[in-house]
Amino acid sequence: MQLPVQTLTRTLADPWEDDATVGDLVTIAQKAEETGHTFVGVCDHIAIPDNDYAVNMRTTWYDTVATLSYLAAHTKTVNLLSVVWIAAYRHPLQTAKSFGTLDHLSGGRVIMGLGAGHVEAEFEALGVDYAQRGKILNENIDAIRGAFQSDYVSFGGDFYSYENVGISPGPVNGSLPIWIGGSGRASWKRTGRQGDGYIPMGAPVDSYPEIVDTIMVAAAEAGRSDTEFAIGYMPGWAYLTGEEAPDGLPPAWMIGADALAADIRAARDAGANTFHMKFRGRTLSEYLDQLDAFYESVVPLVNEA
Repeated sequence: MQLPVQTLTRTLADPWEDDATVGDLVTIAQKAEETGHTFVGVCDHIAIPDNDYAVNMRTTWYDTVATLSYLAAHTKTVNLLSVVWIAAYRHPLQTAKSFGTLDHLSGGRVIMGLGAGHVEAEFEALGVDYAQRGKILNENIDAIRGAFQSDYVSFGGDFYSYENVGISPGPVNGSLPIWIGGSGRASWKRTGRQGDGYIPMGAPVDSYPEIVDTIMVAAAEAGRSDTEFAIGYMPGWAYLTGEEAPDGLPPAWMIGADALAADIRAARDAGANTFHMKFRGRTLSEYLDQLDAFYESVVPLVNEA
């Protein structure tokens, strides 16, 4: 699940989050760990523009690595996902250093989610060519993977070039799993060619045969047919502790355990195997109740099918 509080963008945040504390964020991450979630996620934006495109994007976006590092110190087993890190905003050696250190500090719990980005004015503010963002991401993935392959590494590409430099500490297991975020065929192909998993951006269940096929065809063309991909699916916003969503909440489309379990089962049958949950609550307490309800009511319904 992507954590609340760490961004207050209107389309993502419930009203109680406006006054939430760092302690509340920690409490939610710990509750996610207690209720069997595999990962918690933190987004990535640096500088939100004041324009029509970003009108619903508030300026509060916690720094991804700093936040995941803080949460790593307050949890024990839950994995730490960047969902998603806009690779083009930083040099790949900087990204490798940050995430390699985080994985070292957390005992091997990092999943690196990478994406191309979508806020053009943010790219402009950072001096990065928006039109080249897909190619920059492709090169970043290769460079980040290569950064941990030996004590000293070299790289030559269209955007980055360096010789005989070393990064330590590195990942506990020698490399980091990389999940690719995106909403179209370019991201699905990139997953097959270069990734270990796919982070969904609201793709419907009926699109998953095409998603899975595109990933596997790209993987075969890249000589990666044996890769076991984490194919992500994102159900709609869920409210599990009542028969209807109460007043005062943004929209929730999955009401009750039966509806959410049925949606997950349908996505699993269509080829998904990793599920990115989104819950609604009027208060912190009610939000935490959703995680309990998911663990106690939804998971058994999914597992028994």
